[in-house]
Amino acid sequence: MAPGPYAGMSAIVTGAGRGTGGVGRALALRLGQGGARVMLADVDPAVAESAAEVRAACGSETLFHVGSLADEANVVRMVEATVAAWGRIDILINNAGGGIIRPFLEHDAASLNETLARNLWTTIWCCHKVLPHMVRQNFGRIVNVGADSLRTGIPNHAGYNAAKGGVVGMSVALARDFAAHDITINTVSPCLIDTPRYQALRQTDPALAKGFAAVIPKGRAVAIDEVVDAVCFLARRESGFITGQELSVNGGSAMP
Repeated sequence: MAPGPYAGMSAIVTGAGRGTGGVGRALALRLGQGGARVMLADVDPAVAESAAEVRAACGSETLFHVGSLADEANVVRMVEATVAAWGRIDILINNAGGGIIRPFLEHDAASLNETLARNLWTTIWCCHKVLPHMVRQNFGRIVNVGADSLRTGIPNHAGYNAAKGGVVGMSVALARDFAAHDITINTVSPCLIDTPRYQALRQTDPALAKGFAAVIPKGRAVAIDEVVDAVCFLARRESGFITGQELSVNGGSAMP
């Protein structure tokens, strides 16, 4: 059997607990199936269960880290544990997030700071602490998870978009700064994702769920595996000439 596309590589996947709708766990599983060793991180202690499930499903080495990645010290500990175990970090998937979605004038300092912390500061600190290791090994793949709402302007997303817009802007700048080290930095921006939370909404308020999907020309939410496909494509060695890009996985809800 040929080795997987991530054989010999070490990866960090953030937002890999159960509270992110399963995207982070699915990302970790796909990387592990492809031969990567995976550190799963989340503020939710249930990330330990995700790590065990990935290890059992594909035999990959896994670690887990519990703590807010908006806290610099927590990120340092996560990165140090990964390097201590495996000697290198080849892939960083910044999937941690989740905004407080409400009308802009109903936000206060606490809700805006939390939204920025979950989405922007987690990505800033993870990039800041992982990039020195990628520079040292002259290789790296960073994929940040953005949001298609930046382009569609859907209601009540101004605070969330402020955070995700920062992620996209930082990704472009970092991609230029680190391209010479064979480090690629890209963003995958999905629209409405078919998570368990959305599936529950389809049962409790089918009209509202149908309305969310109606703005997408394909008429449905994007499947978790479809998001994972896009992210993991950009994490491959073979994607080394794609950097500084935003890939919209949105069923046509926004087009150039």
